[in-house]
Amino acid sequence: MTPKRGLITDTFKVVKKARRRGKRDKSPSPPPPQLSEREQVLRELKKFDMHQKFGPCTGISRLQRWERAALHGLNPPQDIKDILLKESTDPEYTQRYYKHILSLSLLHIQIQSKTSQSLSL
Repeated sequence: MTPKRGLITDTFKVVKKARRRGKRDKSPSPPPPQLSEREQVLRELKKFDMHQKFGPCTGISRLQRWERAALHGLNPPQDIKDILLKESTDPEYTQRYYKHILSLSLLHIQIQSKTSQSLSL
């Protein structure tokens, strides 16, 4: 028979830290910043952009995506359509959220290809 081994706590004694007696004065966290109406509307449009339920959004405007989702019975929010119809001339409202990111990534690819071409010469 093998001898019975002790518990790990027999070898490594538990050391408890002393608790602090006084309560700390916690200052209340500042309230979240108030968003303007425009920022709130843009936030709702970005939520619509990010929602996969309404299908892909590459190459089409937000209104086209909304209409396609409605055509396929996906029940997109009516208030999004109202916003898009009301602000139909502002590209910040009509175009999808990642359009500027796409243009930046294309610019980055162009720069990379130019630098790799100059290095290979």
